[in-house]
Amino acid sequence: MRAQFVMSEIGTGLRRNLTMTIAVVVSVALSLALAGAALLLRDQVNSMKGYWYDKVEVSIYFCNKSDVSYNVATCHGAKSTTQQVNAVKSELLKSPLVEKVYYESQEQAYVHFKQQFPNSPLSSDLTPDQLQQSLRVKLKDPAQYGTVTQLVSGQSGVANVQDQRVILQPLFNLLNGLQLAALVVMLIMFAVALLLIVNTVRVSAFSRRRETGIMRLVGASNFYVQVPFIAEAAFAAVLGAVLASALLAVAKYFLIDNFLSKQIQLFQFIGWGPFFQVVPLLLVIGVAMSGVAAALTLRKYLRV
Repeated sequence: MRAQFVMSEIGTGLRRNLTMTIAVVVSVALSLALAGAALLLRDQVNSMKGYWYDKVEVSIYFCNKSDVSYNVATCHGAKSTTQQVNAVKSELLKSPLVEKVYYESQEQAYVHFKQQFPNSPLSSDLTPDQLQQSLRVKLKDPAQYGTVTQLVSGQSGVANVQDQRVILQPLFNLLNGLQLAALVVMLIMFAVALLLIVNTVRVSAFSRRRETGIMRLVGASNFYVQVPFIAEAAFAAVLGAVLASALLAVAKYFLIDNFLSKQIQLFQFIGWGPFFQVVPLLLVIGVAMSGVAAALTLRKYLRV
């Protein structure tokens, strides 16, 4: 096959359907950009979960005078004794799920409260005996928090058990929702892009039916006739993938690196590594989608 002939046919096809080719490039770029954003958002969520789930702990709070009325069954109307606290701690240390157990007294809880909330209006009236002594449990596998919670819940002297992951769960639910929304919009844009590709190839095949008819008469193979059309669609997909990568790079640089990372220092945002892993995948997806759509369209409209 003569490469010069194929290239000239690609150029001819692109010039004849320039506006539709631009529409294909834009729609492919938007759909691939959304696909890339969804993949990067997934990496961000996984990175945040790995970072925070490794740090959060299960907190076991014990009874004191202020919460007796809220948990009569386990507090028995009195403050937890040292023996009750030690019994729970001993039970935790026997569990193979527990990595470490830290004890925090009421005085230590008071100091930590003062450090964390120095301007709180409650500070002036708060006293150590109003706070709860607690055990902070670090698990070997944070996903097993339910087992540890069941282990100590209901034990005498235990007021309540709190998994700190609950505090972060709404944030992760929001990010997962955004990821799902991006995937849904991506699928819609993929459908639009496929329709545009099919229509563009169909129009291109119709406008060049005389040339393809002559090629068939002189004995050209099906593959030889189809290649220019498939290459046109693949070329538009490559341009769309490049444009999508540029959009993601701009969003990563300006939105994440120069805005969010400075405004929200609590979170560790993903670096450029995941971005460079996603870019080749977008190129492969774009070319494969366009090539398959063009080949299937040609089987119907070119009749070769």
